[in-house]
Amino acid sequence: MSGTIRGTWQDDPSHFHKPTRRSFLQVGIVGGLGLTLGEYFRLTARADNENRDGPSKEGPAKSVIHIFMPGGMAHQESWDPKPNAPIEYRGEMTSIKTKVDGVFINECLKQTAQIADKITICRSMTHGEAAHERGTHNMFTGYRPSPVLVYPSFGSVVSHEFGPRNNLPPYVCIPSQPTNFAGPGYLSSSFSPFSLGADPANGNFQVQDMALPAGVDDKRFTSRKNMLEAVNDHFAQKEKSDNLDAMDTFYQRAYALISSQKAREAFDINKETPALRDEYGRNAAGQRLLLARRLVEAGVRFVSLTYGGWDLHGGIKGGTLSQLPQFDQAYASLIRDLDRRGLLASTVVMISSEFGRTPKINATAGRDHWPKVFSVVLAGGGFKGGMVYGSSDPTAAEPEDDPLVIDDLSFTLYNQLGIRGDKRLMSPGNRPQRIVDSGKVIKAMLEKA
Repeated sequence: MSGTIRGTWQDDPSHFHKPTRRSFLQVGIVGGLGLTLGEYFRLTARADNENRDGPSKEGPAKSVIHIFMPGGMAHQESWDPKPNAPIEYRGEMTSIKTKVDGVFINECLKQTAQIADKITICRSMTHGEAAHERGTHNMFTGYRPSPVLVYPSFGSVVSHEFGPRNNLPPYVCIPSQPTNFAGPGYLSSSFSPFSLGADPANGNFQVQDMALPAGVDDKRFTSRKNMLEAVNDHFAQKEKSDNLDAMDTFYQRAYALISSQKAREAFDINKETPALRDEYGRNAAGQRLLLARRLVEAGVRFVSLTYGGWDLHGGIKGGTLSQLPQFDQAYASLIRDLDRRGLLASTVVMISSEFGRTPKINATAGRDHWPKVFSVVLAGGGFKGGMVYGSSDPTAAEPEDDPLVIDDLSFTLYNQLGIRGDKRLMSPGNRPQRIVDSGKVIKAMLEKA
């Protein structure tokens, strides 16, 4: 915490406020109340911190779509090919030119190559977690795992800071919450994601619990709501706990969601034209990304979705060929669709995975876990287009330029949403925790620094 609290000369004398004559008069007053000079300055520092830790204000980005590729997507077979490396490093797949001069990506990403001028490819992401669970924790929370505290996910922090919009859940997971690390952590369970419970790629797709039960009309629905409120009031007078508050929040949001025709329709992917559904692709990648666009357009602040299985210790070429073309079609369609609807400027689209894969192809024609360097991709929400940030070395083994750590990525993402990374939230035991442990805004990735 050193240097982060203004008004404490122990940490940084340059941040200490010089007392004015009025301040000394105030000290005299509070001294009469039993406060020492040191206590006075601590109170002053606390007031400064409360200003920093006050309500967040929306930034250029109003929504986020986080696309997570579970298993550890190989950077060499996606965003960071090494065509000049020896075959045992570059692998069997080839690379193609993009719309951006000098930038090449995997052969399967043909449509993405045509919208490369709208995305930022970060080729220098790095952390030290080679286990799936720990790497996943990093990429969903922005924090390294801790044995004593469960940290909140990006989506839950956004839910906490801004709350619902247009009667829609602030945070939605497609098709379901992929990991405990996508949850609220030490925050109240009322900031948990709303999970669809079904895959929009299924022909009979229907979001769980979205419709009124059979035989229940609007009148009975309202009556039940009033009865529930009476019960909640009774228990609220008897006991106060996070569980009760959370349940009340859940019920209130559920009623708002079910009672709003516009909100219910946001989840109805059948409202999209057949032509647009075909453009995205009638598969898991296409329909999940299309529903994500539909939700942010309606007002959802944070959508987290997963696609594929990328833990390719063997047969990496075949595993990539079976999954990446469908994603290429869906992702390029999403960026184009957001752009033509005027939503790209206000929607961050982030692609991540828990780590990358080993530089050298193994004995089973695959790659193993490798957290030293891998790639993430960002688009929209004030991030630059047509850019490669950072680089890996010639064999994709380590960052060569501008290493990107999780703290800086998180700080920059929150910055675009209007959330201060150094803002503190309260964890159990009344212990304040920074939203991001440390870090800074990476201005080089942003349109407006």
